[in-house]
Formats: sequence, C-alpha cells, structure tokens
Amino acid sequence: MRRVAIYPGSFDPPTLGHLDVIERASKLFDEVIVAVGMNPSKTPLLTVEQRMEGIRKSIGGGPDVWVDKFSGLLVEYAKRQNACAIIRGLRATADFEYEFQMAMVNRRLEEEIESVFLMTNSEYSYLSSSIVKEVAVLGGDISGMVSSAVAELIAESIRGKP
Repeated sequence: MRRVAIYPGSFDPPTLGHLDVIERASKLFDEVIVAVGMNPSKTPLLTVEQRMEGIRKSIGGGPDVWVDKFSGLLVEYAKRQNACAIIRGLRATADFEYEFQMAMVNRRLEEEIESVFLMTNSEYSYLSSSIVKEVAVLGGDISGMVSSAVAELIAESIRGKP
C-alpha cells in the first residue's frame, strides 16, 4: 500500500521554505499531495490557480508529488485521498503551539491520520508568506525567498492590482 501524505497550506505565496519541506517529505512518503487551501474569508495576493502553478513550476515534474486544492476540513480531504499523514512545517517554537493544537484536533476528528512535523532548513527559518508578500508589495527584492517562477507570478499579480 502506498503511503500518501498531504502537505496543506495557503501557500500565498509558496516560499523556498515550503519547497524545502515538500522535497524532504517526498523522501519519506511514496506520494505527497501539496494541498492549496481555499479560504474565501481571506484576500490573497495570488489566486489559488496561481499558487498551484507556482508550486508546480517550482517542484518540477514527478509522479510522487502533485498539487491540488481543497476547502473544508483537512482531515476529510485527507481521508478522500487515502492519506496516512499530514505534513506540517515548523520554523520556530512559535509555530509549535498552533501546530500542536491543530494536530490534536485533527487526531480527534480522524485518529488514523498522523501529523508529521518537519523542521524547515535553518536557511529558511525566517521566511513566511506574509513577510514575502509585504516585501514584494513594497517593491523589495524577494529573490532568495521564492523560486523565480513564483517571483514572476507575484510581479504579474502586483502589476495587475490598482
């Protein structure tokens, strides 16, 4: 039986830290589904389709990692995908409290699905999508924070906004 893991997030935008976690998770599981969450209450910089495109272009091809979108409860999506694990990246201890709480809720909802925490590479530990968005919108250099494909999508998105 194939071991499938879900790596969920808003990925607005996907950072090099996200890509690091995807790459490392792909070494641990037979298949990794990068699941872009759709949250209608947020106003994203990139559309869901742009985020998915940015991830696809950044990770390259391969049968073991693919990109999808989802809405609703993550554990329900994970069950539909026959996943055995949910991957979560941790940058610092500040992330741990929230992620621990979410892992416990997910376990209560679906005890068959494990939460697996991967520490991001220390090189990317300061990165967050919020910081990248702020730097980009204010005209700063985001190279070294996102892939060139994602940087292009962000530039297009910023140019298209009033």
